[in-house]
Amino acid sequence: MAAQEQGAGNAPSGRESRALRSRASAYARVTWALLTLFLVESVIFGLAVLPGALFLEWHYRWPVTAFWARVVLLSMAFIPAYTLFAFSLMMLSAAAMKITGWRPPRRAEIPLKELSWPLLDWGRYGVAFHLVRVFAGTLFRTTPVWTLYMRANGAKLGKRVYINSLEVSDHALLEFDDDVVIGGGVHLSGHTFERGVLKTAPVRLARGVTVGAGAVVEIGVEAGPGCQIGALAFVPKYSHLDGNSVYVGIPVRKLTNAEPTTEDQNPAAAAAS
Repeated sequence: MAAQEQGAGNAPSGRESRALRSRASAYARVTWALLTLFLVESVIFGLAVLPGALFLEWHYRWPVTAFWARVVLLSMAFIPAYTLFAFSLMMLSAAAMKITGWRPPRRAEIPLKELSWPLLDWGRYGVAFHLVRVFAGTLFRTTPVWTLYMRANGAKLGKRVYINSLEVSDHALLEFDDDVVIGGGVHLSGHTFERGVLKTAPVRLARGVTVGAGAVVEIGVEAGPGCQIGALAFVPKYSHLDGNSVYVGIPVRKLTNAEPTTEDQNPAAAAAS
């Protein structure tokens, strides 16, 4: 009888059993997420390398007998081959994110300790972007090719959008209208971490918004048409910035009204043009 009571005392309670099952389930989700991420990225990189490898192989088969001439030709082919690889990597990565459904949740507050699927999907999406940023971002940053990749990766971008920063992330949570300019070193994303919780929200920049170099724009920010955010400024989360205004400082404060554009002064002439 005493032995039975001792055994019952050592047995885990119902609450402890549920906690163990929940922990085991979380570990299983993380393991599956890492395995699928490794598999998907392996396929992406393998396919991305293929065009560049074929380009180099084509050069290698040229009928050049002189050793140094062959070396020079292959060396000159490296940059075009790497460009093919980088472009393929961007497009394949964006396509894979769409096919797998790995996306940051649009508006969410997710405790990190739960290791839920939305959190893991955001993590895999972020890793995929980081790899593209490392291997292709420096080459294509500020070019229309980079904005093409961002659109393919989920961003809603208007015409003539110019982005000179590799710290603009969470593309699926970004909505930029026409003529938006993002300066160098700007940190802008749709997520933040607070007290062990991942928080996400879209960032919306209206037509003609300019974000100065080194500025930080947090989640949920909305800026009106023609708004100018100064260099090194800090825009707190969920801020609403007026159009045709200048904001500077840490945190930002409204400085003055921006000068009206030619289109604002003469809408008829703008429409005629």
